[in-house]
Amino acid sequence: MRDARRPDLTATATVLLAGGRGSRLHELTSRECKPALPFAGPRRIVDFTLANAVRSGLGRMIVATQYRPETLARHLKTHWAGQFAPGALRLREGTAVTGTPQGYGGTAAAVAANLDELQAEGVRELVVLAADHVYAMDYAGMVAAHRASGASATVAVDTVPRHRASAFGVVRTSEGSRIESFLEKPDPVPADPALPGRAQVSMGIYVFDLDWLASVLRIIPGTAQDFGNDILPLAVALGEANAYRVPDEGFYWRDVGTLDAYRLAQLEFQRGEPPCALPPRIGASEHEMRAASGELIQFAFRMQTGGMSLHAPRLGADTPGRWTMLDESVLLPGARVAPGVRLTRTIVAPGTSVPAGLVIGEDADEDARWFRRTEEGTVLVTTQMLARRAADRGRPVAPFADSRMGRSA
Repeated sequence: MRDARRPDLTATATVLLAGGRGSRLHELTSRECKPALPFAGPRRIVDFTLANAVRSGLGRMIVATQYRPETLARHLKTHWAGQFAPGALRLREGTAVTGTPQGYGGTAAAVAANLDELQAEGVRELVVLAADHVYAMDYAGMVAAHRASGASATVAVDTVPRHRASAFGVVRTSEGSRIESFLEKPDPVPADPALPGRAQVSMGIYVFDLDWLASVLRIIPGTAQDFGNDILPLAVALGEANAYRVPDEGFYWRDVGTLDAYRLAQLEFQRGEPPCALPPRIGASEHEMRAASGELIQFAFRMQTGGMSLHAPRLGADTPGRWTMLDESVLLPGARVAPGVRLTRTIVAPGTSVPAGLVIGEDADEDARWFRRTEEGTVLVTTQMLARRAADRGRPVAPFADSRMGRSA
């Protein structure tokens, strides 16, 4: 029996935008789309949004895929399709749906291309979600707030430090919750007198009246159908956009779209109590994941303090230099580190084996020579980088394009 206190979602459907490459994650997304990247042990980034949708009672979902969709599609079919009614979780790959090599031309274009299917099913409200953020949220409350507002479009908003806000759509609201301005990734970010030092930003979570959205999509050219650049500014101009503010206290939401953000968020889940509800474990157990990283194979025990862990080798623990140190570092599934390795602010890519005695993260120039190093000091290490280092050691090597300057490659 449906809980009378919760909104009826039988005429509500969801489109999950899962086609992004995540270019700011560089080599990590060379073979995988961003939503399929591992996060918090035996999970993937997309699992957080899927778990939210299931808990919220959103029973129909179209997943719009595009870049490198193979792993993501397999994961969703294997681990999440059973959480929906038969046929209610549907994958729609951009090139197949549009019949064009470029696929979906923008975030809203992914909805436009699947609009006939949604309207044929009698959908009245559409929840649009991004597949690449880490958070726990009940979308049913947002749907209820959307209905109560009378708006045609509702945007979930959170606040972030003003210096970080240029990575998002920046929202200014009136005394109520109507949105009076929306700027997509402005630089500089205008000051908001109501939020000193901070800015209100879009979380990339929307609720639309489907008929209204369909009418808007019909008048916006297919080459310019993007929520942040086109749909939301128009909704604001028409007075049809409302803000849904997430709780101020205790709410955790992270956009893990850069190497620094990805590493730091992973560390938040490694230290004690997780900062938000975890999706159920998908696939391998925690024991199996630790074994895959070499933790249960090469090392006798581990000591953890804050963001640093020390690993004692099974053999030669009393020999100086044989202990392994990981400081503010993340080993992704299948990564291995040999005895004597020291890693600081480092991400070791899946399947990468770091050889004995290698020190990474303590010498910026040396790191930049062989690995991908961000301006903030995160170092990404892959198998290919280690092979390059082994082959070219001793010869001058040009650093990666963004190794010291923080530029995207």
